[in-house]
Amino acid sequence: MANTRSAKKRIRQNEKQREINKVYRTRARSQVKQARTAIQGDDSAVAQEAVLAAISELDKAASQGVIHRNNASRRKSRLMKLLHRSQSSE
Repeated sequence: MANTRSAKKRIRQNEKQREINKVYRTRARSQVKQARTAIQGDDSAVAQEAVLAAISELDKAASQGVIHRNNASRRKSRLMKLLHRSQSSE
């Protein structure tokens, strides 16, 4: 357990930031999941809209430092790859 005042304060700050980070991470994951299910659906317009929403959330998470920018870029790339594959198979 922390002994110094600064260490105790740091614990409080870390806990607060962890809760904030969880919001961004959860939103991004949810949007990615929705985009994947939309891609597997029939409507390509809905799928494209869902992918754009997921990309936006991933960018927000990366800009906040919740996930690394390369991680966000990789996820966006994979989503776009899935989207293009599904649209070309139609």
